[in-house]
Amino acid sequence: MSLQFDVTESVEAPNGQKNLLFSDEKQQARFELGVSMYIYKWDALDIAVENNWGGPHSAEKRDWVTGIIVDLFKQERIVDIELIEETLLYAMTDEFETNVEDDSALPIAKGIIDLYRECQLLQFDTVEKLYLAWVEKQKNPSSNTKKHNIHIHHEEGEESSSDEELDDDEDEDMIMMVDDDEEEQTPNLIQEPIIDDDGFELVQKKVKEEEPHEIFNFILLCIYLYIY
Repeated sequence: MSLQFDVTESVEAPNGQKNLLFSDEKQQARFELGVSMYIYKWDALDIAVENNWGGPHSAEKRDWVTGIIVDLFKQERIVDIELIEETLLYAMTDEFETNVEDDSALPIAKGIIDLYRECQLLQFDTVEKLYLAWVEKQKNPSSNTKKHNIHIHHEEGEESSSDEELDDDEDEDMIMMVDDDEEEQTPNLIQEPIIDDDGFELVQKKVKEEEPHEIFNFILLCIYLYIY
C-alpha cells in the first residue's frame, strides 16, 4: 500500500506560546479523545494487542501510545505528520517488537494533524464520529480487523509474518508464557480470615477485580459525557 502524504505538513503554536496545548480544558479533552480514537483505529496496533506481542500488558501499552502522541503536542511548538508517524513506528518496535512495513501509520498521523486543526476551530464532528465508530467496534471487535504485512522480531532473532500460522506447539508455548506472566502480575485477592477477640470469624466484603480494558472504556465514556 502506497499512500501519498506531505509528511512535512504540520501544526504550529501561536507566537508567544511554548507548545500546542489548548488553554481550554474541554477543547483539550476533545482533542485527546480524538487522538485516542485514532490510535484505536490503527489496525496494525490492533493486531499487535490482540496477539499480545507487547506481553500481557499489551492493551495498557496501546493507551501509553496515545499518551506519548498527546505529549508531543504538550511539549513541542511544531508537530508534523512525519514526527507522529516516526513516534508510532518507534512505539511498535520498542514496545511490541514489531516492524510495520506498510504506510498504515501515515493516515493515522495525518488524521491527528487534521483533528488538531479542527479542534482549533472548535469543530468536533470528527471526534464524535470516531468515538461512535469505536463504540460500535466494541460490540463486534473482531469483525473489521485487517491484516497487514507485519513482521515480529523475536528475541531469538527469528522473524514471522502476521499472515503465517504458528504450529500447535508454538501456540501452546505462547499461551503458557502469557498465562505465567499474568499470574505474576495478578495480586492475591483472597483475604485471610479475621478472628475477633471472642474467637468468631468476621465476615469480610469480597473485592471485585476490574478488567483494565473495562476501566478504560468507562473512562472514555466519562470523558465523552463531560465534553458533550
